[in-house]
Amino acid sequence: MESKAMMMEESVQPLRVPPQMSIYADQHNIIHLVQTMVSSLAVDQPEDPIAYLLLLLQDSSVHVPRVVLLGPPAVGKTTLAGRLCADLGAVHVTMETLLDDPSPLGQEARRHALKQEEVPDDLLVSLIQGRLKESDCFNTGWVLDGLPQTRLQARSLQQGGVIPKHVVLLVAGEDVLLERHRGRLLDPLTGDVYHETFARPCEEAARRAEKSADAHVGALRAHLQRYRCKVTGLSSAYRHILTTVDADQPPLDVYQQALAFLRTRRCSRTPRVLLLGPPGSGKRLQAKMLADKYKMVDVCCSDLLRWAEADPSSVGEEVRTYVQHNRTVPKSVTLKVFQERLDRADCSQRGWILHHLPCDLQHAKHLTESLNAPNRVFFLELTDDVCLQRTTITPVHPSVHAAPGDVSQCLDNTRSVTQALGVYRTHTAGLQCVFPDGVHVDADQDPQCVFEALDKQLTIQTHAH
Repeated sequence: MESKAMMMEESVQPLRVPPQMSIYADQHNIIHLVQTMVSSLAVDQPEDPIAYLLLLLQDSSVHVPRVVLLGPPAVGKTTLAGRLCADLGAVHVTMETLLDDPSPLGQEARRHALKQEEVPDDLLVSLIQGRLKESDCFNTGWVLDGLPQTRLQARSLQQGGVIPKHVVLLVAGEDVLLERHRGRLLDPLTGDVYHETFARPCEEAARRAEKSADAHVGALRAHLQRYRCKVTGLSSAYRHILTTVDADQPPLDVYQQALAFLRTRRCSRTPRVLLLGPPGSGKRLQAKMLADKYKMVDVCCSDLLRWAEADPSSVGEEVRTYVQHNRTVPKSVTLKVFQERLDRADCSQRGWILHHLPCDLQHAKHLTESLNAPNRVFFLELTDDVCLQRTTITPVHPSVHAAPGDVSQCLDNTRSVTQALGVYRTHTAGLQCVFPDGVHVDADQDPQCVFEALDKQLTIQTHAH
């Protein structure tokens, strides 16, 4: 019995993906391909799955749009969804079209709506799944307008195979939403939504357009409050495929930004992120913030030797030999430590974010030629003056008597930072040649602004369909 229990325990151990396999899957978008096939199988449920998958791999329907549009009421989701569907040839799916479903599920959902009750999660998820199984959605793609509405619904849809490729979150201030809500017009013939100022109807539609019946400000504020309670969890369910678009701008600009995002290729790539920048540029802080959000492994070069010194591996023994004799660890050993850390299962499976390395051309070439080449590189830009201001001790005011030790420490610190800056500037041109696609981010701003800039670049891929 004990041996059987041990066998069962071994059988449920998580699969460890070798680094070579992880790199291959990343380079050839294998994870994205598998997700697409599994999603299509779950939605279409063919009689012969093997034959179906063979046809699917040869068919252009793999690239049909699957889009979720999120945002508060009156932000312009329906107008944007309509334009996107017209441009992409996709099916526009809204709560209203789902409630028109003549099936028993649709009738039950309508009963809840007529009583001004929220449609239960399981019922709404079933309605969405049923609609997306239909041939028009499968063949030409779909845009879910304001759906799903909660994190639970999003998770249930994902588990049922409804996996969007792109999620667009529209945002705007409450004053903007209230102004748009008051000027809302509805075409009773087509159901199209317009606005007296922001999105005026054409002449023919203007003759039919009527003031929206639900233009009561109090009702909008109540809807906004419910939305705010749900949006954080909902957007987190799609954080790896989501972009945020400011809706407080002309509708054409909103449309063009959303369309540009939809024309990018979303790949579930294991993140291998490299942060480069001079001392004081905030690499450590930004790495921690990104690692916390995306559950990556935060790998700091300055901490690697301490990690290796405590590690029982042969590389750790080699590092301890140098440390115990107060000798500098040679570059060749440092590179071994670095490679050993990135080869660990947590880095292979979750991805990593590396900072404070590479520090010269040799390190950079070693990194790009290894199995752990980064797939996203960022240069944090900062002037030498700001670097020194951030990293050195602030001099004591002349009117205050400074202790000799304070002055000495300040001078030593300044010399140390100046030397580190000189080393970084010496190798900057070489690093930029090794990583020509690296994204340059202005680090001379609030840390949250830097994080948002990095996060936006990290989540938006630049590979076109």
